[in-house]
Amino acid sequence: MSEIDFSKEEKQRMVLKVQKYINEELDCEAGSFEVESLIDNFINEFGAVVYNRALADVHAHLANQMDAMSESIYDLEKPAPYSR
Repeated sequence: MSEIDFSKEEKQRMVLKVQKYINEELDCEAGSFEVESLIDNFINEFGAVVYNRALADVHAHLANQMDAMSESIYDLEKPAPYSR
């Protein structure tokens, strides 16, 4: 798996959200550098787990869609005097 990268804008939004959480929920302050380091650590430690879970969810969704399409195809069959 390739490294999980985010744009500067995405990372900045994450930093702001985590800072807000720390300030409001934990009643302490953290600087941008510390929060960005924390986010990078979480991505390195847990990113692959979250990514793999998302892939499993997509796979299950696609399997359900394929089953539904397969049923639709069988519904299109016409009665025939001879069968295979």
